[in-house]
Amino acid sequence: MPDSRPASDDVLNQLLALHPKKIDLSLGRMMRLLETLDRPHEKLPPVVHIAGTNGKGSTLAMLRAMLEAAGHRVHVYSSPHLVRFHERITLAGQMIDEARLVDSLLRCRAANGDAPITFFEITTAAAFLAFAEHEADYVLLETGLGGRLDATNVMTPLLTAITPVSIDHQEFLGDTLAAIAAEKAGIIKPNVPLVCAPQAPDAEQVIAAQAARLSAPAYFGGQDWGVGAERDGMVFHDDDGVLDLPLPSLSGAHQLINAGMAIALARRLGLSRAPIAAGLVGATWPARLQKLTSGRWVDSLKQRLPNVEIRLDGGHNAAAAAVLADFITGAVAGAARPVHVILGMLANKAHQAFIDNLAACGCVSHIHAVPVEGSEAGLPPQQLANLAHEAGLAASAHDRFEAALDTINDSDALILIAGSLYLAGHVLRVNED
Repeated sequence: MPDSRPASDDVLNQLLALHPKKIDLSLGRMMRLLETLDRPHEKLPPVVHIAGTNGKGSTLAMLRAMLEAAGHRVHVYSSPHLVRFHERITLAGQMIDEARLVDSLLRCRAANGDAPITFFEITTAAAFLAFAEHEADYVLLETGLGGRLDATNVMTPLLTAITPVSIDHQEFLGDTLAAIAAEKAGIIKPNVPLVCAPQAPDAEQVIAAQAARLSAPAYFGGQDWGVGAERDGMVFHDDDGVLDLPLPSLSGAHQLINAGMAIALARRLGLSRAPIAAGLVGATWPARLQKLTSGRWVDSLKQRLPNVEIRLDGGHNAAAAAVLADFITGAVAGAARPVHVILGMLANKAHQAFIDNLAACGCVSHIHAVPVEGSEAGLPPQQLANLAHEAGLAASAHDRFEAALDTINDSDALILIAGSLYLAGHVLRVNED
């Protein structure tokens, strides 16, 4: 008998209509739905709750790999997805399958009725429902936006973590670093240990004060733990001693801090050196300076330009651009190598700051501005190209990502695709087709 249930895409589209706003930060709607669902958020395995502006996903990916190397079963909740919604929910090491996803979504839809609730809230509830009904040893839970009023902030975790905080989402979180840090610090719970990345002074002061108010033991990078690169690896140190470790598999110098966060969390969870080292080299996380080596359009491009290197990154704020600039500088050090940046950004992002940070490295040959496929909020490519011109960069606008690729003729180019996770998802989707 054929399955009469709708496809997950159809259910997800229905859920988008339950609230007029995409983002409306509040916990009231979430708590109402969870109560109707018999409080699945209180039936989860021990939770590690991760907030921050940059590095949440990479920290989560490395911690997951460490826990799995130690033999633990791990649930994961992260957002946004790149190609398929299913990517957001991992059940004991496996991406949620279609049948279980549809079942969880439909049950949440029935429990909610027609009451207003945002897409992120009701899909987060669906993840909690799936987690509560599937055995695992840990849940790694990434906030969606902010922390204090984020839909994930509804339970008492085993550990909390705050990755580097920077300016982003000002329309929801505030215009200053201190205000944004206060929102991130909203995940801190009474007496629950916190692992925190090194922060700018304004952010650190706010986070430390909140931890002190709640008697939450706090372990700050640069004070209670630290990391450093060595010739053949990295070293981590804290009050429990020193670990000599391999470098993380994720590219970029900034991943040292994310690795440090994952190691510090793993140490709080009692992991030994062996699974920590295995997790560092085994972790994967797409669209974080991801090297693309094969696929439909990659293979086609390499037939024409066999020596190109292609990197994909979803970073979209000024701090992310600074990381990209550092990576570019290191990648072309000592070589006259052309660097082409294919850039698409949402209209509400800090475009000028992003471009200024790329320009500051002095290594970018050309900016190719493209639309952000999959979002109606993309900045028009010509406007983005104009900003690049104003920053002193050669730039052009294109109506499609593929059109930008067609204009690149440097056989040894470094091609960096950046500026939006929506763009990254489109690039991966097209490459798979």
